[in-house]
Amino acid sequence: MPQIRRIGIEGFRRLKDIDLEMRPMMAMIGANGIGKTSFMDALSLLAASARGELNQHLSDLGGIAWVITRGGSDDITLRAELELLDEEPLKYTLRVANKFPTYHISQESLEQTVEGTPIPFKHIDSGVPFWDSKRYESFSSFVAYLDSKPQETRESLLSQIPRRPDKSYYCKSTLSSVTRYHIMDVGQRAPVRLQQQFRPVASPGQNGEDLAPFLYNLRESYHDRFEAVEDALKVAFPGFESLGFPPVSAGMIAMTWKDKAFRAPFYMNQLSEGTLRFLWLVSLLQSPGLSTITMIDEPEVSLHPELLSLLADLMREASLRTHIVVATHSDRLVRFLEPKEVVVMDINEEDGAATMTWGDELDLDDWLTEYSLDEVWQMGIMGGRA
Repeated sequence: MPQIRRIGIEGFRRLKDIDLEMRPMMAMIGANGIGKTSFMDALSLLAASARGELNQHLSDLGGIAWVITRGGSDDITLRAELELLDEEPLKYTLRVANKFPTYHISQESLEQTVEGTPIPFKHIDSGVPFWDSKRYESFSSFVAYLDSKPQETRESLLSQIPRRPDKSYYCKSTLSSVTRYHIMDVGQRAPVRLQQQFRPVASPGQNGEDLAPFLYNLRESYHDRFEAVEDALKVAFPGFESLGFPPVSAGMIAMTWKDKAFRAPFYMNQLSEGTLRFLWLVSLLQSPGLSTITMIDEPEVSLHPELLSLLADLMREASLRTHIVVATHSDRLVRFLEPKEVVVMDINEEDGAATMTWGDELDLDDWLTEYSLDEVWQMGIMGGRA
């Protein structure tokens, strides 16, 4: 089940002050440059910080000076509220300050309200150094390390939490597993079209580089999910019959697509771009090891409009196991979604900051009695247009 209740973002590009309820299914719509990519970038940055990769990820984004809200902020604040069974939620805060030419973590905390006490319990507090007995010979050696360490902290305390059955590690594992998928490469020499290394994998890969071994393992270990993949393909492509995994060179695996109309099967390098992308999406959504948040950029690319109804159903089913967050420009995909699954992104004319509003928080009931959701969006009634 999805585990994150709210996400807060301050000072990140156009996302000057965002506080958004997270729902299992979330499709962001809006004009280009309005903040959809920034929202995904901010969540990716939060995940990177939990993995101990904050410095590298900020560098990949061009440095903190390139991502802070221009003229409106000197730091970035990321917040996440995590669900707990029969307890108050965990609230994590990470503030990264611009300190030219680099950055430092100016605040970090993980706190939880405890019944009967006025002050939240802090599982992590940036004012209290983190000590792991496995990393230091003694506490005095840890103190010596702190004395010699520059004050500017490069990585989060959360990333230093060792594997153990407590709430700090639960927060770390939840946030660090957030995964983002861009538009898959389907060029003639793309990894998805080639023979692939035969090895155990948990997902089809960012560019389908593990699609064949993933589906082979799915067939052997999670046959019901493999059947769900093939069933979806039979609905989408009436001529589809089955997937095959013929033997190739040692340590490598190939995959074939059997069509009823042809005697010989097709290999991956012979399939169309849309067919490959749909196969990859279906496989990803059926993965038994989906991360806490699964972000997908423009899943509609190369797909025939008639496939989008099925794709919406597949994403909705996957949202029972992960937060599905997609950025889309497709009116046709929106047609098959419900207002409670759509986030409308607009610009505040006063300060140019992005706003994010769930579709069911808008007054659309009267319009939806006569028009579909995509028609309401096309008419500009719910915003999110250029």
